[in-house]
Amino acid sequence: MKRNIATLVLFVLAVSLGVYAQSGAVDPGPRGGPAGAGSPVAGLSTAQLQFFTDGQTRFGEVETVSSGLGPRFNSGANLTPGSGACAECHASPSVGGSSPTTNPQVADATTMNATNTLPDFITANGPVREARFVNFPDGTPDGGVHDLFTVTNRTDAPGCTLQQPNFAANEATGNVIFRIPTPTYGDGLIENISDATILANQAANSGAKANLGIAGHPNRTSGGGGGGTGGGVGGSVNRSGNDGTITKFGWKAQNKSPLMFAGEAYNVEVGVTNELFGSERANPGDSPLPSSCIFNPTPEDTSNPGQSGAAVNSDIVAFSFFMRFLDQPTPAPATASTTNGQALFSQVGCQLCHTPSMTTAASNEATGLSNVQANLFSDLLVHNMGTGLADGVTQGGANGQEFRTSPLWGLGQRTYFLHDGRTNNLIQAIEAHASQGSESNGSVAQFNRLTPSQQQDLINFLRSL
Repeated sequence: MKRNIATLVLFVLAVSLGVYAQSGAVDPGPRGGPAGAGSPVAGLSTAQLQFFTDGQTRFGEVETVSSGLGPRFNSGANLTPGSGACAECHASPSVGGSSPTTNPQVADATTMNATNTLPDFITANGPVREARFVNFPDGTPDGGVHDLFTVTNRTDAPGCTLQQPNFAANEATGNVIFRIPTPTYGDGLIENISDATILANQAANSGAKANLGIAGHPNRTSGGGGGGTGGGVGGSVNRSGNDGTITKFGWKAQNKSPLMFAGEAYNVEVGVTNELFGSERANPGDSPLPSSCIFNPTPEDTSNPGQSGAAVNSDIVAFSFFMRFLDQPTPAPATASTTNGQALFSQVGCQLCHTPSMTTAASNEATGLSNVQANLFSDLLVHNMGTGLADGVTQGGANGQEFRTSPLWGLGQRTYFLHDGRTNNLIQAIEAHASQGSESNGSVAQFNRLTPSQQQDLINFLRSL
């Protein structure tokens, strides 16, 4: 009887919020055919193309302890050529993308005789994940990445003994949140969208946004962060500490540039010290790493004076060139269904946050980045996504309920959705946008008022991107 009453209460609440979905529409899943992403931008010179190719190669280089892996890490231990380092996680539908369908972290746990225990949230058929703890044991905010694995007992790490974090205990108290890899396609275009363009787009359609309860604001270079893949409910923007310009990369738009993103991820996710992050990393709140687990001089990744061309670059600079020169994904050819779905996408208000396109500024680096229409489907702002998606982690000016509007280009070939990869179903991902306090409640309610065939057209449009 109590269960029936609870179900009725939830139903009434869903109807009152307008988030009770009609049945009938189906997510067809990732579309087949060749990957619509992974190519370089147009107009690269021979030298620039060399930099792109060099970065792409290094993106998939195998990492071992001697080259910098660990002592704590989330990924990068895969010994398969072409799928190590960054490409292990940024893999689908092509190198530079998001989580592959089969999770390589399962193999990472025991590569080269390592004795890691797999946390229950890492599964062979689930997304690549990093874990963050919301609070320290004393209740103060943490928010940092707690790496899954250690190099303990690996054949290339003799004498190192480190304990993995107690994920089970923190899961039991709701203190663990997850992030999956963000795609890096079109990062150079995003980097070259000016602050003025972002702010003008923020000011546009103010009446329609107000009617749907949409606000949003930029994150800025003001600190916070931790982790390339990503408490409190404040929302004031702190512009002190750095240059105060708009940041655009990561789940909370916490990183300024592909170079910063690469340096932080190389250190946090793979454990490689570099010219931006030069210290071997213990997990937040841990004691410093013992000397028995520090095998290399730091930084482990450096520039290469005396070399020429792309070879002079450090790994993180090479990564940044690869990401910067990656073109935006190419959508599938339009059909009657996807054309109607695009109109409905605008009709229900999705485009008010998922801005279909913005034009890049003039580029001093590459013609393929200069004055280009970037079809990103994002406003690059952070928005309150409500209690249902809240992770309790503050990064810069983005509080525990706020996330960057995820770019939708390439969505048609993605497997996992939302910041934590909780679903592989687009309809479920849309419904998860609605919860108490979410700026998306109005749009989700309008989506749910569509007929099943209209909803299907909208889903088909998203899968065409």
